[in-house]
Amino acid sequence: MELHEKCGVVGVKADGKDVYPDLYHGLYTLQHRGQESAGIAVENGGISVVKGMGLVSEALKNQYLQGDAGIGHVRYSNTGCSSIQNSQPLLIKHSCGSFALAHNGNLVNYHELLSMLEGKGNIFTTTSDTEVIAQLIARENIRCQDFTQAIANAMKYLVGSYSLVILHKKEIYAVRDPNGIRPLAIGKTPDGYIVASESCVFGVLGYEFVRDVKPGEIVCINDGLHSMQALPSEPKHCMFEYVYFARPDSLLDGHKVYTVRRNLGINLGKTSAPKDADMVIAVPDSGINHAIGYAEGSGIRYGEGLIKNRYVGRTFIFPQQDLRERGVRLKLNAIKSQVAGKKIVMVDDSIVRGTTTRKLVKVLRDAGAKEVHARVACPPIRSPCYYGIDMQNAGEFIANGKTVEEIAKEIGADTLEYSSIESLVDAIGIPKENLCMACLTGEYPVKEKQAKLTDL
Repeated sequence: MELHEKCGVVGVKADGKDVYPDLYHGLYTLQHRGQESAGIAVENGGISVVKGMGLVSEALKNQYLQGDAGIGHVRYSNTGCSSIQNSQPLLIKHSCGSFALAHNGNLVNYHELLSMLEGKGNIFTTTSDTEVIAQLIARENIRCQDFTQAIANAMKYLVGSYSLVILHKKEIYAVRDPNGIRPLAIGKTPDGYIVASESCVFGVLGYEFVRDVKPGEIVCINDGLHSMQALPSEPKHCMFEYVYFARPDSLLDGHKVYTVRRNLGINLGKTSAPKDADMVIAVPDSGINHAIGYAEGSGIRYGEGLIKNRYVGRTFIFPQQDLRERGVRLKLNAIKSQVAGKKIVMVDDSIVRGTTTRKLVKVLRDAGAKEVHARVACPPIRSPCYYGIDMQNAGEFIANGKTVEEIAKEIGADTLEYSSIESLVDAIGIPKENLCMACLTGEYPVKEKQAKLTDL
């Protein structure tokens, strides 16, 4: 399974200490959330921004900005093309001053807002929904002359998912949409505070976890934490963060990601173990936690059957079929001595299009596997995501309109089993009504009537 999340964000406020190293290494820690571009904005008598295309190490090579407050961003494009113009943080200058903004999520009413703002005379320099958010805040700031209130006013127009970090003067603002679809957490040291998409950043940099930003909340960080509940909290946390996107060492809304994935595997292993299977293997890296749990739940020993080349990024798509098939082997190849002649249970986090799964089943069979049984921690994905994941076309989902048996045949597996929605909810530990599972059920937290706007 290879999907992409929209972005990762980080913000740091310190007393008498340069924040650039923490921002840089924070983005490095969040690199799994976006690999197309990276950027940092720092306040140093004015806001300065550096950004570039590629991984953090490439985009920010030989760059350094001094200052005791700043924000950072890694991006995978979802709304707007992959270009330096759409990379973040965005710097906005207007009659009341300037601010920089970085965004993780996706607005479902982006085009409607864009049209309304352009009708009011706003000019846009990017094709990103992030600029719509920034220009709304600037517009409201001119109106009310209060930056916190300007953010709160802008939030009333935003429909979709957004976790924001904003640099204004020497203050950091952390903002989360009322459904809390994308994660955002706060940490601290004696020197100051940090906010980041995932708490794994805190352990790497030596910060202590404080709490998550609440859905619908604005947190201003200056000499301390100052909170404003801008919109009523109606939690609908993205289940896919727990299943796939977040790092296993992160804590999301009070729940340990590693524990969730292990429990998913345990539950699946108890109910779907094939008879006389010899070994459980993972599709690395995202399937490892699930596979460890599956082995525990099923009583089948865990082993390594697939090896990942961690130095391979995106492989070039060649026109010849044999060279295209080589691409998957460059990333994942079987350990023949471990799988030959054995009945293998291959565990992955999810199946979306089925392309990679089908190729991996073939890789294992070519290596001599006697049987290949596919087990999937996430229930079948059948509906598009509009909140920041790059799966917006239901026609591309292998599970759409097919039975489990038909999917198994298409991917070439002897058998196939998915986790149930009930098992998923149980493993996460969050009530079903507080999870966004729209990609599984087609039931979206943002209803059409909520997306209707009054004039700006």
